[in-house]
Order: sequence, then structure tokens, then C-alpha cells
Amino acid sequence: MSVVTLRIPDDKHLRLKQLVASRNTSVNSLFDELATTALVQHDLSLQFRAAAQAGDAARGLALLDKLDAHFASNKSV
Repeated sequence: MSVVTLRIPDDKHLRLKQLVASRNTSVNSLFDELATTALVQHDLSLQFRAAAQAGDAARGLALLDKLDAHFASNKSV
């Protein structure tokens, strides 16, 4: 497992600590969740572009539906 040092303003750190307390989780878990979301978005974007270049409209629309579903289930992020 890797360790990442992140420098953010104190007021933002305080707000993040309040957010994770309200979710009964940790700042580490929150950033892990945000990183996962960013990677999912990136992967789907690559898949969508590949499908678009291949001219597979049905696959492209299916990926958009998957992306919509992902964001609908993660509105709290």
C-alpha cells in the first residue's frame, strides 16, 4: 500500500473531517472512494472513446448508461 501526502488548507481539512464524521468513516476512506470514482470515470471515458472510434453506437450508449448509473448511486460524493 502506498502513502500519499496531501497539502490542503486547514479550513478544507476541518470541513473534510466534519464530512467523514457525519458519514462515520475516515479521511483516508473518503480519498480512496474519490480516487476510485476518478478511475472509474477515466476508464469509462477511454472505453467510450474506443467504442465511438469503432463506430459501435450501441456500446457507446451502454457505457453512457453505466456512467449515469454510477453517478446516480454516488450523489453523496
